[in-house]
This record gives sequence, C-alpha cells and structure tokens, in this order.
Amino acid sequence: MTAPIARPPDSLSPSRAADFMQCPLLYRFRVIDRLPEAPSAAATRGTVVHAVLERVFDAPAGERVIPRARALVVREWERLLARRPELTALFAEEGEPGEGAAGSAGGVDAARLAEWLTSAEELVERWFALEDPTRLEPAERELFVETRLESGLRLRGVIDRVDVAPTGEVRIVDYKTGKAPGPQYAGAALFQMKFYALVLWRLRGAVPRRLQLVYLGSGDILTYDPEESDLLGVERKLVALWHAIRQATETGDWRPSRSKLCGWCDHQARCPEFGGTPPPYPLSIQTALPLLPGQGAPVDDGAGGLGAGERPDTAGAGA
Repeated sequence: MTAPIARPPDSLSPSRAADFMQCPLLYRFRVIDRLPEAPSAAATRGTVVHAVLERVFDAPAGERVIPRARALVVREWERLLARRPELTALFAEEGEPGEGAAGSAGGVDAARLAEWLTSAEELVERWFALEDPTRLEPAERELFVETRLESGLRLRGVIDRVDVAPTGEVRIVDYKTGKAPGPQYAGAALFQMKFYALVLWRLRGAVPRRLQLVYLGSGDILTYDPEESDLLGVERKLVALWHAIRQATETGDWRPSRSKLCGWCDHQARCPEFGGTPPPYPLSIQTALPLLPGQGAPVDDGAGGLGAGERPDTAGAGA
C-alpha cells in the first residue's frame, strides 16, 4: 500500500479544529503525517447509526417506524463492511486476529457482534423517543458544506441534517451516539454546531435559527439559538487558530498537550509526553507557507500563537 503523501493543510473542519485545540501534535499526526489509527467499536457504531438515521427518511412518513429502523442496522453494517472489510477484526475471536481481519466467518465472535448490533439498534430506537420522524421532512441529510472566508481560510464539514420551516427558518441537527456533556463542557460541544452555522450563514446569507445536538447515549437534546455576534466570534477564533496551524506547519513545532483524553489516543508510542519520538517531520521547514487564494498577508492580531475530536470515514488531510 502506498503511503499517504504529506502536504500542508489547506482547510479546516470542526473535527480538525478540535484536534488542534486539544493537542497540536495530534493534529500533526492526523493531518500532516496522516498516520493510520485503529478503528474502534464505538466509532464504528456511530458510523452505522448515522447511516441508519439518514436512511430512515428514504421511506414515506408513515413507514418511519421503530421495527423498520432497527432492521436497517444490520443492512448498514453490511454495507460498511463491504467498503471496509478490516472492521471485521473488531469482533475477531480471541487468539484469531488474522482470521477476523481477513473477514473469515470462522474468526468472528458471533455473540460479541450480536451484542454490538443490538446496542446500535437500541440507540436508533432511543432516537424515536426524542424526535418524531413521521413529522419531519429534512431539507438536507449528510450535507457537505464548504466556504472560503475573506481571510482565505476554507471551512468544510458534513452536517447530519438541515430542517427548514415553512417560514424559512433553518435548524441544524447533529446526532451524537454518546452521552450529553455536563454544563461545564456544553460550550465545547456547541463549537462544532457554531462552525456549521457560520458556514451556512456565509453560504446562504442568513443565520440559522437553531442548533440542535441529539445525544442518543443519554436521551438528551441540547439546543442553542445563535446570533450574528456568536458567529463572528467563532470566525475570529478560527482565523486565529488557522494562523497558529500555519505557524506550526512552517516551523515544524507541533507541541503535545497532555490531558485526560490522552488515554484514548492511538499515538502514545510516538508522543514525547509518554517517552516516544514523533516520526521525522515530512514537510520542509520554511519561512512562510504560500498564501491561500484570496488571502492577504496575515495580520498578527495577538492570537496567532493559539494552540492551547466527521466523523469516521470523513477525516483526512485538511479535513
């Protein structure tokens, strides 16, 4: 398999912005080095559940019922597995990782796979207690959005669902298969939604009326009604963040930031915080990166040094 070609980042998504704010070195590993990461059962379940909640709306309103939605889980798992057969290894029988990775039926722990599928079905069923799909007609599902700010920064991402009221008001909806965060972390959770709201505002000229996070793990809904001032603040933060990313890209100085989240990181063996050594920096150290199209000389607004996780299958360099 050909190794990914390292290249400077040229865009920013909510996930990659969160990576840099969490740990600049993690951003480097994912965007610059493009190091592989082992799939997890939880993230894969999230991918399947998102696919199911998108497909539910393919049926007429009267057929959007729980039994049909639960049945979609196996179908979407099989479709995902056809694209990524290596995911079979998540449920390989103990002592037979090779067979599981190869997709051999004999190497799969059927009981563990069945339990995992049931947990995905339960998340789908919980959604019906939070929203009524028979009363919803989304304007967009899995909508890829992209815009370029006046600064030259390109923003991009995938929105789970966009609802438009008869009056024209827009609601952005995002599904989370985990539990709702505590009040002290709600701001971080809403950052992604404000990012999407900013992109839609720049694309369509109107601030979305409502941002809605649906937490299937705990059965909670978090909503926020943004104002222009909120989104202008997010834009300033993203531009400052991008200046910091460009500076790190130019200098090769990607510093680790230790936190409780390190326990879930695939790259501890390469991280100086855990006695590891990062791979050789794959880009040339340079005085300044070429400017992006439409971008003037960067202005030092005092935030350039800012630096303190589209989902599976959508992350990539610059994603």
